Amino acid sequence: MKLKLFLFAFAATGLFAGGSVHAQSYAITNARIVTVSGPTIERGTVVVRNGLIHAVGANVTAPSDAQVFDGTGLTVYPGFIDSLTAVGIQPPARPAGGPGGGGGGGAAAAAAAATAQAGQSNSNYPVGLRPELAAFEDIRSNEASIEANRNAGITTVLSVGRTGIFNGQSALINLAGDSAGAMVVRNPVALHISFATIPGQYPGSLLGTFSALRQMFLDARRLDEVQKIYAADPRGIRRPDDDPSLQALIPALQRQMPVVFTANRDIEIIRALDLAKEFNLRVMIAGGQEAWKVADRLKSADATVLLSMNHPRRTTAAAPDADPEPLELLRSRAEAPKNAVRLSEAGVKYAFQSGGAPNAADYLTNAGKAVEAGLSRDAAVKAMTLSAAEIFGVDNRMGSVEAGKIANLTVVRGDPFARERVITHVFVDGQVFEPKPPATPASPGGPARPGATPGAAPGIPGATPGTPPALAAVGGNFSITIDIPGQPLTGTFALTQQGASLTGSMQTQLGTAPIRDGRVTAEGFSFTATVEFGGASIDINVRGTVTGNQITGTIDSPQGTVPFTGTRNP
Repeated sequence: MKLKLFLFAFAATGLFAGGSVHAQSYAITNARIVTVSGPTIERGTVVVRNGLIHAVGANVTAPSDAQVFDGTGLTVYPGFIDSLTAVGIQPPARPAGGPGGGGGGGAAAAAAAATAQAGQSNSNYPVGLRPELAAFEDIRSNEASIEANRNAGITTVLSVGRTGIFNGQSALINLAGDSAGAMVVRNPVALHISFATIPGQYPGSLLGTFSALRQMFLDARRLDEVQKIYAADPRGIRRPDDDPSLQALIPALQRQMPVVFTANRDIEIIRALDLAKEFNLRVMIAGGQEAWKVADRLKSADATVLLSMNHPRRTTAAAPDADPEPLELLRSRAEAPKNAVRLSEAGVKYAFQSGGAPNAADYLTNAGKAVEAGLSRDAAVKAMTLSAAEIFGVDNRMGSVEAGKIANLTVVRGDPFARERVITHVFVDGQVFEPKPPATPASPGGPARPGATPGAAPGIPGATPGTPPALAAVGGNFSITIDIPGQPLTGTFALTQQGASLTGSMQTQLGTAPIRDGRVTAEGFSFTATVEFGGASIDINVRGTVTGNQITGTIDSPQGTVPFTGTRNP
C-alpha cells in the first residue's frame, strides 16, 4: 500500500513538474527591490522558481540551479497591472458584404447583422443588452496587443469588450500563456456598463439606455425572488421563465459581483452612483476624468475608481489653422494629472488603467504626470500594482514582491515614469521576456522608445537592434466609409507622411479632427484623434494599412470598434 502511494505521488510530481515552461529557476541579484507591501530593499535578490516568487530579501542567496541575472543599477517592481483594457480580446470580425452589410437593409438590416454576428443566444434581449457575455470567451493568447503591453512592463490586465450598453463580464489575465485558460487569473471579475446606445433600435437614446438598464435590473430582481419562492416549494406555482441576461444580473444585485460603470464627466458619474444606490450595487467607476469633482460622493458611496491614464491631449498641434480649443478641453487637460492626488486626499480607493491609449507606454508616462502633479511616487506605484490587486480580490496572489506570490515582475533601468526608462526584463508567471527593440529608430537626438532595449543591461543580455524594415507608404488623400451598423459615415483622411511620422486630419459629418501621435510602421499606420459627438469629446484610435490605392482598418472608441475602407484620391 505504501509503495502504491509512493508511486502515485511520484507520478503526480512528474505530471505537474515535468516539462513545465515555468520549471526554470531564476535569480535577480544586486537589484533595488520595490516590494510595495513592505520597505524597499536597496540591494537584494529575488528568486523565481516554478512560476512563483520563491524568496526575496537582502540576504537571499541565488540557488545553484538558477539562471542568475546581475541587477546592478536596476529596480525590480511587482508586475504592472492595467485595470481596464481590451488587450487580449480578438477584435470583432468585419461583416460580409462590405460597408453597410451589403446595402439595402437600413438600420434594421444592420441590427440583424450584428445579432447574427454575435452568434445564437437564448436571451430575450438584443445584442448590446446581454450582460452574460464573457470576455474570457474572446481572449486569444496570440492577440497582437499582448506583446506590446508586456514590452511596456504590463504583466496583468483586466480585459473586457468595448461594445454595447452591457460590455459583459471582465476577466483578469496574465500576459503570457499558450491558451486563454493558461492566462486567466480570475474569471469573471466584474460586470461592465457603458452609457451607450444601440444603433438602429431601442434604446437609441441616452434616456432609453437608462430606462432599459433600470427595467432589466427590476426584472432580474423579480426573477430572483420568484426563483427563490419556487425553489422553496414548487407545488401549485407556475414554473418561472428563465433568461440568461437577467440571470447574469442576479450576482450583481446580491453584491457578489461589482458593477463597473464607464463614466468620465461628473454628471455621468453621479448618474452611475444614483443607479448603483437604487439597486444596492457594489460600484466602480471606470475612466473618472472628472472624478475629483465628486470625490466626496464617491467616498460616501464606497465607490472605487479605475482611473484612466489616457489624459486629454492637445488637438491643434497638427493643424495650425484650426479653431482654438474649447476652454473646457483646456481645463480638462490641465486638471487630469491632478485627479489621482485629489482622490487620495479624499480617501477614495483607485487604481490606474490605460483608458484605451494607443501607445501602451503612455500608461507609465501619464502616471508620471500624476507624480509631477503632487501624487507620491509610492502611491503611483501602488495604483499600478497592489491597489489594483486588492480591488480585484487577488492581492493574496499578486501586486507585491513577496515569497509565495505569482512571479510577475517588471525590471526597469531608470525612472519608470520617465520617457527615458528602459524595461529590461518582464517576468510573467515565472516566464522571462526581453522586450524587443522598436521596429523603427527613434528620431535624431530623441530618446529611445519606451520599452525598447537599446543595449545590454549590466550582466543581463540585451537585444541588439537590427536593420529596420522599410516603412509603408501611406501619405495621400483618401475617401473613406466608416462601417457603423445602420448609419455608415463617409469622410476623408488627409495624411502627410514624413518618415515614420504621420500628420494631417480626418473629416466626417461630425466635423474635422486633426490627427495626433501619427506613426507609420512597416505594416501600416496608426493615429489618434478627438471627435465631437452629442456635445461630448470622444477619443478614437485609428489603425490601418494601405495597399496600392486601397485603405482599410479599424476605428476604436469607448463605444466599440468599427471597420473602415476607402480609396486614394487622384
